[in-house]
Amino acid sequence: MKFTVKCLLLGLAVMLIASACGPAAPAATPTPLPPPQEMTLATTTSTADSGLLEAILPVFEKANNAKVKVVAVGTGQALKLGQDGNADVVLVHARAQEDKFVADGWGVDRRDVMYNDFIIVGPTQDQAGLKGMTMAAAALQAIANRQATFASRGDNSGTHSKEKELWKQAGLEPKGDWYKSLGQGMGDTLIFANEKGAYTLADRGTYLSMKDKLPNLSVLVGGASIKENSDQSLLNPYGVIAVNPARYPSVKFALAQKFSAWLTSVETQKLIGQYGVARFGQPLFYPDSAEYKASVK
Repeated sequence: MKFTVKCLLLGLAVMLIASACGPAAPAATPTPLPPPQEMTLATTTSTADSGLLEAILPVFEKANNAKVKVVAVGTGQALKLGQDGNADVVLVHARAQEDKFVADGWGVDRRDVMYNDFIIVGPTQDQAGLKGMTMAAAALQAIANRQATFASRGDNSGTHSKEKELWKQAGLEPKGDWYKSLGQGMGDTLIFANEKGAYTLADRGTYLSMKDKLPNLSVLVGGASIKENSDQSLLNPYGVIAVNPARYPSVKFALAQKFSAWLTSVETQKLIGQYGVARFGQPLFYPDSAEYKASVK
């Protein structure tokens, strides 16, 4: 009986306190985020095929409530997308074309992002005898002399532009049945070379990321890492450029500028420099932004 009276008194006390404090406030409803802002990034097949963008873009998207649509094509096509107003920002690797894009008023604020290098890969039996060569132009001369099958991307990409530059250094204009101009991205070109026993010029990042699918190919010119590459003409720098809003007011210029700043920030540069190390023992790309270089002086 005493227990019942105590319970009743306790319940009454709780009711009196609740009455004095007023009704309980309803639980706050979180404010929903607006739909993510979409931005189109026109870039090269190497940044996509290597897996780099898939690894780092979610960080930018989450921090900025954004969705990045990646269009991976050759550098020439990526710049054309920007020139036509069909991209908000470009990430490419052909410096002469990039500088012209900015000089002609299609893009603004080009920034250094990263670099890797080009390598010449070919069949393990190496019928053209490239093994041990250190200079790409001499290697191309040997391929042409032997008329060994060479697979060119043929797509006006940064890699294709570099290939044409190297043929010019070699004093040659490649033509004939042995020279295959594919009009394909880096990944498809490497697969063709692997299947047909052909040589090709590739960026190291894409080659390493696909190496398990390329059992018949070996690196013949360029060494086992970028540090062993003695031919400086094989360096492969990348730059990011926002499309000029004065040409196309509809572009997402503010978001493109945020992307450029994020991509070149020290934090993101470290992510770029770490990508591939655990799997391949070396980065697929090396940080190269002004911010990053200033931080490691």
